[in-house]
Amino acid sequence: MPDVVADGLRVLFCGINPGLLSAATGHHFARPGNRFWPVLHRSEFTPRLLLPAEQDALPSYGLGITNVVARPTARADELAPEEYREGGRTLALKVARLRPRWLAVVGVTAYRAAFEDRKARVGPQDRVIGDTRVWVLPNPSGLNAHWTAETMAHEFARLRTAAEAG
Repeated sequence: MPDVVADGLRVLFCGINPGLLSAATGHHFARPGNRFWPVLHRSEFTPRLLLPAEQDALPSYGLGITNVVARPTARADELAPEEYREGGRTLALKVARLRPRWLAVVGVTAYRAAFEDRKARVGPQDRVIGDTRVWVLPNPSGLNAHWTAETMAHEFARLRTAAEAG
């Protein structure tokens, strides 16, 4: 699954791992029930709703996408704890190389596992990777019933505001 990245992005979004449809299409957050693309637009990161197939437009908005774990699975709970930890180490190296202003990990459980931070909550984190600040966002999967598209968009907008502030 190719990353959609560039040096010096405003925000590098980081999913847990590719789902099977994303792996088959090569498009991040491709499953129709996933709310990433609608929430990205509702939070005003993008001026219009992008389709997963339009992911290559993200760097023009100062945005990018990668994953904690590269291996595709049907469900994230199929990943082993060591895959998350190794993914966290790989992600930290990628962030140090690309130097985005913010790393936004979508999924607090994935962030906790990847960075061994069991107390992390949604929102800005104390952790920095080089000069990159870290923000944990709710998982946009349709399986995440704790967050509505509206409450997710509010949290994404908080990050957008912080990213615009510098």
